[in-house]
Order: sequence, then C-alpha cells, then structure tokens
Amino acid sequence: MEIDVEKQLEELKKKVGKLESGRKDKLTMVVFSGDMDKLLAAMIIATGATAMDMEVSLFFTFWATAALRDPKKKVKGKNLVSKMFGFMLPKGAKKVKLSKLHMAGMGKTMLENIMKKKNVASLDEMFKTAAELGVSINVCEMSMNLMGFKREELIDYPNLKICGVGTFLSDAEESKIQLFI
Repeated sequence: MEIDVEKQLEELKKKVGKLESGRKDKLTMVVFSGDMDKLLAAMIIATGATAMDMEVSLFFTFWATAALRDPKKKVKGKNLVSKMFGFMLPKGAKKVKLSKLHMAGMGKTMLENIMKKKNVASLDEMFKTAAELGVSINVCEMSMNLMGFKREELIDYPNLKICGVGTFLSDAEESKIQLFI
C-alpha cells in the first residue's frame, strides 16, 4: 500500500493554517457564579485583558445573571415562579454575597471597606469601567427564561445582548483564551 506523503502534508498544512488564523487576541469567559468575589475576579480579568489590547466577551449565565439586574427597574407581567426567583435572587451587583465567609453580611461589608481603603473599585464601578473599555456582555437567553428575568430589568450597558450558547461557542472558538468563573 502506497502512502501519498505529499497529500498528507498538504492536509496537515491546511489544518495548521486554520488553527493559526482562527484565533484572535481575544478572551471569552463564562461567568456562571453570582458570588461577589467571583464576579470581582471576572471583571478584574476582563478589564485587565482590555488593558492588554485584547477583545473581551463575557457570557453571563445562571446565577451570574442576577448581578446584571437593575435594582431601580420594575417589570410587570411576570408569573408566580418568575416573581419568586426575582424575590429570592439578588437584584444587582450591590446585593450579591461572598462565596465564603459571608457571616450574615459582615464578611461582604468588611471586604468592601478594605477595597475602599485600598482604592479598589467596587463591582458597580468595574462594570462601568468594563463598559467604557468595550467589554461585551452576552446574557444567556435560556438562563433568563428559566429565572423569569426580562431584558427591561437589566442594567443599562452599551455592549449587552441577549443570546444563546451558540454565540458563546462562536466567540470561544476564535479566542486565544477561554475561562469559566
């Protein structure tokens, strides 16, 4: 059986070419957790990546979506389950809790005070900075539907869109870095 080395070499060159040209200087991150410390980490990484001239796309899903709710906005027309989720989950970044050492709110307050003393931006300020730097936030449509959230109750963010997992996968496929927080 004769092996066509030239043909195999050409096929390998095509595959390597796709790999090399398909990756952008881009970070794509799944933001799954709704815990304050994990959201802070996601936003620090996102804004840091933009400082390195990377394109950044965040995919907020499940519990993280609650941090995107605007506490000033009221939405009507929700069913009972949606109202329950809305009541039980935090309404906005200021209401999220720590993943560890929450201590009935004392841990979060202590961390916020330390952050203020050390000139570390709050989570709300980090969202504002991320918006100014062009960080995209994609919100999982399925998660919003499951929890009964509506577009009208989300924060005003210039690069926010509601989409499906296909958008995340497309972004991730062309990104040099993919993270899950």
